[in-house]
Amino acid sequence: MIQKLIDESIAKTQEERKNRVSSGKISPSQMGYCFRRQYWYRKGEPQTNPPDARTLRVFKCGNIFEDFVSVYLPDTIQKQVKVETEDVKGYADYVLPDEVVDLKSQHSKSFWWSKRPDYDINVEKRPNILQVMTYAYFLKKPKGKLVFISKDDLCINEYGFHIDKWGKEIENELSTIRDFWTKDTLPPAQPRCYWNKKLKKFKECEWCPYLDKCKEVK
Repeated sequence: MIQKLIDESIAKTQEERKNRVSSGKISPSQMGYCFRRQYWYRKGEPQTNPPDARTLRVFKCGNIFEDFVSVYLPDTIQKQVKVETEDVKGYADYVLPDEVVDLKSQHSKSFWWSKRPDYDINVEKRPNILQVMTYAYFLKKPKGKLVFISKDDLCINEYGFHIDKWGKEIENELSTIRDFWTKDTLPPAQPRCYWNKKLKKFKECEWCPYLDKCKEVK
């Protein structure tokens, strides 16, 4: 019964969000994903493969952990800072004088997997890096940081990045998105995230909210 009540409450909130009008702007949270996905997200296209109940619970847990961490941060740190330009809009988790910080909660298995010597944060979490560094770029901060927190034991991993390394990549990403948008041309389906070493391919499509819609495009 409790599970049902939780799922119904989360589903209700999710349904209400569907009625929100898209800003029609580039979302930093989508940076690094397939350009076709980003294009449809910007247009506010209805998702043919919305997140299931379990995934929504995972998202909710992420919000809960972020609220938990916020309690321990000093009031001098800006939280949920709106970043908006003519064609970009999003909210940075935490903004410090010289740094933007994005918090991500993880299942403990994923958290400790990242401790492996062959783990490459620049590949594994590229969209997350582009997201936080996009905020740093527009807020004119030299650094960005990803903070991962294990849901089981509250252990934390922190990874820092510098705009000198990521600035050009952000500009290229934005330029590509803008080019498709200006030409009103649907980008090709080209997954770029979640590299599977064993299969030697990106597995982004498996979790894409537009998977069925994309399959219908010739």
